Amino acid sequence: MAVLRFHLELIMFRSLFTKYITVFMLIIIVSFIIQISIISTLIGSYSDTSKEMSLSRASASITGFITDGLEDMSFRRYVAENGESIVETVKMMMTYAGDMSFVIADENGDVLLTIGDDVPVYPDRGEEIYNVGSTIMDEVISGKNGTFISDENDQATGVFSNVIYVYGSVISQEEGVVGVVFTCSSDSNTDILLDSLINSSIMSSLWIMLAALIAVYFISERVTAPIKNMCAAAKSFAAGDFNTRVVVTGHDEVTELAVAFNNMASSLANLEETRRTFLANVSHDMRTPMTTISGFVDGILDGTIPPEQQNHYLGIVSAEIKRLSRLVSSLLDITRIEAGERKFNMTRFDICEMAREIIISLEKRLEAYNLSVEFNCDSDNIYVLADRDAVYQILYNLCDNGVKFSREGARYRVSITHRGKKVHVYVYNEGVGIAPEELPLVFDRFYKTDKSRGLDKTGVGLGLYIAKTIIEAHGEEIDVRSEYGKFCEFHFTLTAD
Repeated sequence: MAVLRFHLELIMFRSLFTKYITVFMLIIIVSFIIQISIISTLIGSYSDTSKEMSLSRASASITGFITDGLEDMSFRRYVAENGESIVETVKMMMTYAGDMSFVIADENGDVLLTIGDDVPVYPDRGEEIYNVGSTIMDEVISGKNGTFISDENDQATGVFSNVIYVYGSVISQEEGVVGVVFTCSSDSNTDILLDSLINSSIMSSLWIMLAALIAVYFISERVTAPIKNMCAAAKSFAAGDFNTRVVVTGHDEVTELAVAFNNMASSLANLEETRRTFLANVSHDMRTPMTTISGFVDGILDGTIPPEQQNHYLGIVSAEIKRLSRLVSSLLDITRIEAGERKFNMTRFDICEMAREIIISLEKRLEAYNLSVEFNCDSDNIYVLADRDAVYQILYNLCDNGVKFSREGARYRVSITHRGKKVHVYVYNEGVGIAPEELPLVFDRFYKTDKSRGLDKTGVGLGLYIAKTIIEAHGEEIDVRSEYGKFCEFHFTLTAD
């Protein structure tokens, strides 16, 4: 299952570059579509406004020209008789008005004259009469002069074909509206401009997408390269090789991830080394007493050890069994602490009295080393609030280590001071000490400063780790200071009560 999950993550990783490219391309395409839409809208709005102004001015000029010459003549007759002069006036206007065309109709909408690029058309002189449509006529006559968008349903056949903009102006006499001048224009210039804009945008989009593709390629390569290296390193870790490291370059978040990955790799390597050392130590510490127990028990059973010496060797067997029991107990303590199952019973007790009991219990060993013992306490009784059994385990372990690593005839001191709300406990011995490079490691699991096992033949490197875990669970502190080859002093705090 884990292998399958790893392969799925690898497949997802391989598509990371594709995801980058796809997202960037979509962003660029959507951006250009929005940009073209905005520009098209602006151009259309500008074109509408510009056309309306042009058409209204041209329509007003023609309307004024016709109104001035109309006088008492009927509108239809005036157009028929003065059509050429109207056409000339309009054509002069068209030289600067562009693509405009004009339609002149009477009050009923019947077309009397059309003027455009071709020869003027006089529908009234022929057989067929065109009409502009009732809808547009009603709107213009009712006072809604303005720009219209032609609708095929509202125009007579051929009148406003290929026309988009229509502006109507009424011509009035005393009896009312007698005619309408329609000024028309197509949207060809706007269409050409929009086509040019769209073509230019498409070309620029292609070039920008090409540039973005190249940029994203190098950016993605830079981002994914450390991740690829981390994937390769993870494979090495899975195979048991913790020496692989990721090359760190740059100062971005991926670099921070690579640094964290390398730190994790170092921690895993240290943990693996510690695990191997622990297994070696535990194997040795369990094999030695078991070999001793087995040998002496077999000697008693087969009669090799005479009856008068059996009690002596049974005492050795008993000591080795207790040694195994301590080892198993320490391992169980580690398991319970790491699982969060060990509960602490906070009670009030005399730490000075506890220290005296421990020193008395070590009296024979202290005499065997011929140590100069000092016990300093601010007062006869100093009370603290803590788990009594746990503190006893810590203090006994520190005192026992102090004796174990002392040189013969040296000073050995236990000091307890009361400062404010804290009680400080010190265990000092003169002897081997701890090397400076090993000081940060003494509280680690399974770590033993005496790797040769010349002085410490019974420990497995769990006592100080258990002590630190218990002290921190109490919310207190434990530390050590030492000068290699001279002395070592452990110190921890407790809450005064």
